[in-house]
Amino acid sequence: MANLKIFVLAVALKGLTQAAGILPDGPLNGSVGGSVMFTTSLTEADGPFDGVTWSFGVSTIIQHTPTNNLTYPAYEGRITFFPSTASLELKDLTLDDGGQYNVNVFPDRSGRTKLDVYAPVSSVTVTPQSSDLVEFSSFSLTCSSSGPSLSFIWMNSSSEVTSSDRVQITDGGSTLTVVNVTRYDEQSYRCRVFNPVSEGISDPVNILVSYGPENTKMSASPSQEFYEEGSDISLSCSADSRPSAQFTWFVNGTKLPDSGPELTLRNIQFSQRGDYSCQAFNSRTLTNETSPSILISALQKISRVSIKASTEQIIEGSSVTLTCEASGSSPSRTWKKDGSDLNLSENVTLSEDNTVLTFKAVKKENSGEYVCLVRNPVSSSEAKFTIVVNYGPENVQIEGKDLINENDQIKLICSAESTPSATFTWRLNGSEIIGSSAEFLKEKAQSSDSGTYTCEAKNTVTEKQSTAEHELHVRTGCSSGCSAGCIARIIVGCLVVAAASAGGFTVYKKRHNREPEPPPQNTEENDVYEEMSTVYQNVGK
Repeated sequence: MANLKIFVLAVALKGLTQAAGILPDGPLNGSVGGSVMFTTSLTEADGPFDGVTWSFGVSTIIQHTPTNNLTYPAYEGRITFFPSTASLELKDLTLDDGGQYNVNVFPDRSGRTKLDVYAPVSSVTVTPQSSDLVEFSSFSLTCSSSGPSLSFIWMNSSSEVTSSDRVQITDGGSTLTVVNVTRYDEQSYRCRVFNPVSEGISDPVNILVSYGPENTKMSASPSQEFYEEGSDISLSCSADSRPSAQFTWFVNGTKLPDSGPELTLRNIQFSQRGDYSCQAFNSRTLTNETSPSILISALQKISRVSIKASTEQIIEGSSVTLTCEASGSSPSRTWKKDGSDLNLSENVTLSEDNTVLTFKAVKKENSGEYVCLVRNPVSSSEAKFTIVVNYGPENVQIEGKDLINENDQIKLICSAESTPSATFTWRLNGSEIIGSSAEFLKEKAQSSDSGTYTCEAKNTVTEKQSTAEHELHVRTGCSSGCSAGCIARIIVGCLVVAAASAGGFTVYKKRHNREPEPPPQNTEENDVYEEMSTVYQNVGK
């Protein structure tokens, strides 16, 4: 014990002459019932220490030597000492624990710091002066809480409230006043109270602001400029207002018996046409506002659309009109051809109201499907008409062989451009042939079938006709179907047989006693010619 007293005295004297400042700058903050840690800047490498003394003001907390610890009665069970760093933890804090704390580490280290102890924040409440306001009035909120050294922050639904030309925060922050209240001030407000060791927040207080009516407007469903007679129309009225506005209805300035935000017009007729409006009224602000009006009009639906042609049979080159007829209110007409917009020209024109489509001289390219679309703002309908331009026959042609052998098939095909399709008549050398189809067919040709074939095409609607001719030669006799050499041998044979009869030879000679024709140029035909000449000369001898 004597050694401990000598150590304390030595440390005290050393501390008066040299302070190393081994504690953090203060103040440190503690909460009633909580704990605080006095941590020195020393480490285990700085030890071991000859002695350590902690004190609060003039009262000793603990004295420590390598061989002994002495904790003073007021701190028994409330402290934890850490010999390796000379640090100290103080528990179960009370308001009386606030003050200056010192540590002396022998031989030459010391430090001092301050501890502030606070009671926890509790019982935070907000009291409104009024919570149901009319726009452009004022309100105040007062915040209260238990505990000393309190600070206040006001929060609305989304952020912190700060002072401005309309917002005043007074009484150390505990009172919030808002002047010229607007609808945007209608939200929840809270008060946040705090001290260095704790904080608390109040329950929300809802501020309600009555305003309006404003922005009173109405709408129609379905929304359109014109309505078909017999339609049901729903009118809706709305306004920015708190509390919700009450509504009355007017047509052409005359009040209707209906009330409420909805007005339904059923099976509307032309007689109900007019300017409709609604009026909103706020029972709290005692003001009203009337909406802009909406014109409600009814139209008759488009019906009985048809296209009528000026003639039943449309012949190329004639003048034709198509008239689009329809019933209903305010019809407008649009024409299309084969699904595309109609192209007008000097030959194809429309009347001023698009009712009559005129072809000054109709052409075959004007054939196609024509559509007249009739519409008004509430309906539409269409009619179709197909123009068939009758023309022709044109470009009459005959297809087939011009040289065949006897007993071969004759096949000739006649074609013509014509609407409707042409009928056909065949002639051979000017004489009509039985049959009227586009194809002339004979299974076995005869020599009498050689000649000029004429195909006559006729259009029964245009009453026009056109012809084409085709020359056909049918080869007959021994030469039929043989080559030039074959023909020569056949002829030679024939002449030999003929030579057996003197009479026949005489006749033959008489009939052929004339100068032979010049030889042909083709090699094979020339050989035939020479062979025939030799035979002829021998027979003649």
